[in-house]
Amino acid sequence: MNEEPHIGKLIKAELARQGRSITWLATQLGYSRQYMYKIFRRKWIYTDLLLKISDLLDYDFFKCFSEYRYSR
Repeated sequence: MNEEPHIGKLIKAELARQGRSITWLATQLGYSRQYMYKIFRRKWIYTDLLLKISDLLDYDFFKCFSEYRYSR
């Protein structure tokens, strides 16, 4: 059985894969770096924030949850 996605870890990993900094993402969202670290520790975030991050990184994080749902 697949483990439920941890959205904070997924965002942090995709940010690193793209070679973008935490400061860049924080600036784009209007948040502090410290707040971004809080997001990385979260297993879930609000969908409107996830949509913004998905758009900024051009990555469909929602797909991770769909894949998890249908793999159980």
